[in-house]
Amino acid sequence: MRAITVFVKAAELGSLRRTAGALGITPQAASQALAQLEQHLDVRLFHRTTRVMALTDEGRRFLEEAQPSLLGLQRALRAVRQAREAISGPLRIVGPRSTFQGVLWRLLDEFCNAHPGIVPEVQLEDRVEVGFRLGPSPQEGVIARRLFPVQLITCAAPAYLRRHGVPESIAALQAHRCSGFRHSGTGKVVPWRFKVDGAEVEQTVAPALCTNDEILELNAVLAGHVLGQLAGVTAGPHIRSGALVPLLVDHVADAYSYFVYYGSRASLTARARAFIDLAVARLGGEPDYVLSTRELRTAFGKGRNGLP
Repeated sequence: MRAITVFVKAAELGSLRRTAGALGITPQAASQALAQLEQHLDVRLFHRTTRVMALTDEGRRFLEEAQPSLLGLQRALRAVRQAREAISGPLRIVGPRSTFQGVLWRLLDEFCNAHPGIVPEVQLEDRVEVGFRLGPSPQEGVIARRLFPVQLITCAAPAYLRRHGVPESIAALQAHRCSGFRHSGTGKVVPWRFKVDGAEVEQTVAPALCTNDEILELNAVLAGHVLGQLAGVTAGPHIRSGALVPLLVDHVADAYSYFVYYGSRASLTARARAFIDLAVARLGGEPDYVLSTRELRTAFGKGRNGLP
């Protein structure tokens, strides 16, 4: 590649010294590169005198064939370098399906409006260039930024509480109609989680309804068929509107968090860096997705006082 570049530049300038200066190498290095290319091709490419370099017939033929390809390759190299720093082009984003669609769409909508040249490729999957992960800690081997904790809030519609009453303790859930979320990977019903004396504990429930789809579970809870333990990002808007009443609010588990992660700072493109910066700015500690203890207690009090 270097030898062909030297050859094309020498054919253009007609001087090894000027060629070396243009390419930022020594005249000796330029001369050696040409000699190696001629040896490899087993032909002479230039007639050389002390003052003039003139192409041979073989050299002229090689220039006609090689120059367009060399220019195309140089354009491709420049395009890749420029694309790395441009906030446009494809951006692959991976994240968990459950609970995250609404969060990601708000972020993606703002980012695409600000950078119309971006072509997002979004893969949402519960297996968890830019990725989002739900878990107790960052994924090993990647660089991660914590965004916000995911609360697990036990809640019910006012209609359910009017018919079945309010559970006053974790143990009292055994007498209630609870929803169950079936993990799509293991096929097992996920136990409910609670915070007790600063530690998180698991509580198995006997589901009156079981699903592997969080939206279906949410609709069942909103309709008053069951009470459920939902992620704060899902339940929050409905709690704030009064459609759901939070329960057992002093035992809300929040050991899991959402993280945005990427593999390497060195290979990070400008478009990925811009998207990560926006994710941290918009989602880091975002109050829309986290309900304070005071807010939960107030919502519980209002919901309970509204019952007959």
